[in-house]
Amino acid sequence: MSELKEKLKAQIIEQLNIEDMQVADIDDDVQLFNENGLGLDSIDALELIVLLDSHYGIKIENPAEGRMIFESINTMAAYIEKNS
Repeated sequence: MSELKEKLKAQIIEQLNIEDMQVADIDDDVQLFNENGLGLDSIDALELIVLLDSHYGIKIENPAEGRMIFESINTMAAYIEKNS
């Protein structure tokens, strides 16, 4: 799963056009939508939904489910492994 997490971090940086951030800068447990974490917003959430669909064939239609999936890199990777 470590390889998947590294790939996810790189995809997030690219998909969201996050400048001045490297894969090593993102901790697996950091909260993606928290000010103390990456500080992503609702537009970023839509981009993450597109990322999962285009790269992993996973469609997220339930917003409550999305909140749990996008909590951290760990939760995203676990969901991808379970559903792809």
